[in-house]
Amino acid sequence: MRFERSLDLLLVHCQGELGHVLVGGAPEIPGATMLDKMNHINTVDDSLRRFVTFEPRANVAMTVNLLVAPSRLDADAGFIVLQADRAHPMSGSNSICVVTALLESGRVAMREPETLVRLDTPAGLILARARCEEGRCLSVSLDNVPCFAEYLDQAVDTPHWGKIKVDVAFGGVYYALVDVDQIGLSIGPSNSRALAEAGIELKRLLSEQIPVKHPTLPGVDEIAYVMFRDREPDGAVRTCTVLPPGRVDRSPCGTGSSANLAVLYARGLVKVGDVRTSRSIIGGEFMAEAIGETEVGGRKAVLPRITGRGYVYGRSELRISDDDPFRVGFALSDTWGPQVDLLK
Repeated sequence: MRFERSLDLLLVHCQGELGHVLVGGAPEIPGATMLDKMNHINTVDDSLRRFVTFEPRANVAMTVNLLVAPSRLDADAGFIVLQADRAHPMSGSNSICVVTALLESGRVAMREPETLVRLDTPAGLILARARCEEGRCLSVSLDNVPCFAEYLDQAVDTPHWGKIKVDVAFGGVYYALVDVDQIGLSIGPSNSRALAEAGIELKRLLSEQIPVKHPTLPGVDEIAYVMFRDREPDGAVRTCTVLPPGRVDRSPCGTGSSANLAVLYARGLVKVGDVRTSRSIIGGEFMAEAIGETEVGGRKAVLPRITGRGYVYGRSELRISDDDPFRVGFALSDTWGPQVDLLK
């Protein structure tokens, strides 16, 4: 079967979190920079995002990464994170998926035992070091953009849990980090639905009570996600990031782990050279290392390195047809959850 117009995707996951990579067929996105392109998708034309992230071509627990030519000369590739609610500037698990897809498909030449890949993202340049063997990526280490704490122990009034404390930090996007015992839950697969609903409720309350605005990235001005955290007996941080409209990240979350590292750094609990383990709700692991210090808009910031692994498990071709009755996509609350209206 031949399609006159189609989109080509590589199917990839990182520690169980789907991060498919759109490698061909996408329209040109206007904008001189990745940030411009992301803001165009979010404010002018979101038809491509909706096409690839909603039913019947997608499901709630996935992301599609739009691969585009880099806008800067020092990058090998550019990409934008497309999710059900909007386009986002950065994601650790999705960066790992993109690097793995680029190398294992031959779009960027693989060099063993290590290949450097420079990614142009709306949040800035990401340097990735991929450990490679026999044509496969065995791990990817990301040198993330500068990350910083915006608020520590910020009090938030909630109708269900009373007054709770949250840390707000930038890890590539803005996160609210919440110690999970404050909402009377633990992080585990059996609590996924309850954690997802609590995270979406907290995100709504935070948008009303805590303003954020990145000092150098116009348009990055919301708390994107709530990440619940807990301490494991071995010292690892157990994480559960909630994404709109109400589902949990299957991976340990690279940008969330970076945001948590920024909080630890701001509190003096982490110094350059220290490494922390982030463990997901299903047991997957990332390593988060503080590799340097800097400043962003007058704020002390840490430079995180996140290490994990992605897996290319297939490919897909999506037909683009003007007579498709569901070209704009749809989402129903039976699978997308009761907060599905957040996507409209």
